[in-house]
Amino acid sequence: MEVTRIIDLPHYINLNFPDNLCFASRKAGAWNSFTSTDYIEFSNKVSGFLLKNGIKKGEAVATISNNRPEWNFTDIGLMQIGAVHVPVYPTISDEELIHIVNEAEVKIIFLANNFLFTKTNNLLSKFDHQVKIITYDKLNNADYFGDIIQQTLTAEQTQNIEKIAQSVSPTDIATIIYTSGTTSVPKGVMLSHKNMVSNFIAAAPTMELSQTYKTLSFLPVCHVYERMLNYMYQYLGISIYYAETAGSLMGNFKEVKPEVINAVPLFLEKVYAGIEEKGNLLTGFKKRLFVAALDYAAKYDFGKKSLKHLFYDKLIYKKWREAMGGKLVRIICGGAALQEQLLRSFWAAGIPVYEGYGLTETSPLISNNNFRINKMLTVGKILEGVEVKLSEEKEILVKSPGVMLGYYKNPQLTADAIDNDGWFHTGDTGAIELGQFLKITGRIKEIFKTSSGIYVVPESIENKLKQSQFIQHALVVGANMNYLTALIVPEFGQLKSYCQTHDIRYYNEQDMVTLDPVSKIYKDIVDAYNCNARDSEMIKNFKVLHYEWSVESGELTPKMNMRRNVIIEKNELILRDIGYL
Repeated sequence: MEVTRIIDLPHYINLNFPDNLCFASRKAGAWNSFTSTDYIEFSNKVSGFLLKNGIKKGEAVATISNNRPEWNFTDIGLMQIGAVHVPVYPTISDEELIHIVNEAEVKIIFLANNFLFTKTNNLLSKFDHQVKIITYDKLNNADYFGDIIQQTLTAEQTQNIEKIAQSVSPTDIATIIYTSGTTSVPKGVMLSHKNMVSNFIAAAPTMELSQTYKTLSFLPVCHVYERMLNYMYQYLGISIYYAETAGSLMGNFKEVKPEVINAVPLFLEKVYAGIEEKGNLLTGFKKRLFVAALDYAAKYDFGKKSLKHLFYDKLIYKKWREAMGGKLVRIICGGAALQEQLLRSFWAAGIPVYEGYGLTETSPLISNNNFRINKMLTVGKILEGVEVKLSEEKEILVKSPGVMLGYYKNPQLTADAIDNDGWFHTGDTGAIELGQFLKITGRIKEIFKTSSGIYVVPESIENKLKQSQFIQHALVVGANMNYLTALIVPEFGQLKSYCQTHDIRYYNEQDMVTLDPVSKIYKDIVDAYNCNARDSEMIKNFKVLHYEWSVESGELTPKMNMRRNVIIEKNELILRDIGYL
């Protein structure tokens, strides 16, 4: 059987991996598992429910949920009757949700829990049309998903679903994924079945993953990166376990013992920060050994082992692997640039991290490092079937079966993104090494020119600052100025641990970041950076903030990218005080 549409996956799994567990989720202290038979049955029942409620081909149905098997049943159930899936982040703001529901004309919303039900229910009057809500958790006064999958379909209903499914074409729109963007309102990226299927089928052989493997899924499956890999795991027969919450994640690792996971740099940064935090509590010889092992890992020469490495592995790195289940053979990493120090450290610890690159508009994968071909400090080999070239400004241009159908209800924006020759303009700058390996060098919209006429790539500087264990986020500004200014968000876990170890007392975070010993930490970090920086990229002024940036407070997108304009606007007074604006 050939998979040409996303909706072919349940039947493909049932044919090729009939005995494998498809999905599992943890509820009431136990893992509940689902087979391919369950997948087909429950998806059909979702289809039956939607048809009964008048959903027609081309109409939009949304999901707002954490990762769980019900999301997959809804995903297939709506697409196999030709409906369009609009997945939404649970952290979405009211304004963005209103915009998406109204623009996409969403008829039904499947959502996870009481918090999201209350949030959405309170917005019903703001929607331009009537919207029906279904909840995955059983709630009072809400239509329950469990009742849908308990219904019995007649033979006639099943035949009707199959007939409609047969009419769904690979070129039909499957989903509209709204990208939150860093400055403007969300824009809807239209992707067909062919867009996504071509991407995960091209990616699958590069991973060399066994059908006996398990993955622990914790990145939002509504995001194109996690979603494509979710489909790829299904295609390869890999069992998908959905993590409970962020707080239970490390416990889930020890229970599931996954062989492969998907991650973003922020997750790896937090894992590493947690390891450092535990090490800071050690004393004497154990502390010196721990520091030496981490220092060795940060400078690790990829692929080379030594007696010292074997010694550190037995005493330190082994515990690192055990904390993540003990069986990891791959971490597939994307979403943003990973600090070189972290990449080296995970490889030294025997946990290979393979970076890739892509965008929602390209379904998403453009290039990836993988088990077959891996070039460190690049985002890997350009994927089979994908063409890449660089413009005169070094912008990465892409042509592939994965390039989107366009932006929903926005032909002008589509024309701006895809030129007359069919090349999609990514907005990222890059280089191609050895004719096949892609390296990201910056972002066109984020590049600015100083008053001396020199272009600066702030992301490069920010990543260098973030190599410090004491920095979670950094934002560099300096457009039309003759110097650079930085806003720094501490890694508060590390900073508090340092203060505890050095008996530095404080009342709260606001007090802590103003103390002389703490100020010296950040001055030394900036000074060390400036020692190796070009004159045009030296940081003259900086401010250490006493609060974290988050999706909820608006500084970060759901992908954890910085909303630069929002951050600058929120910190306008601070920036003026330190000599910018």
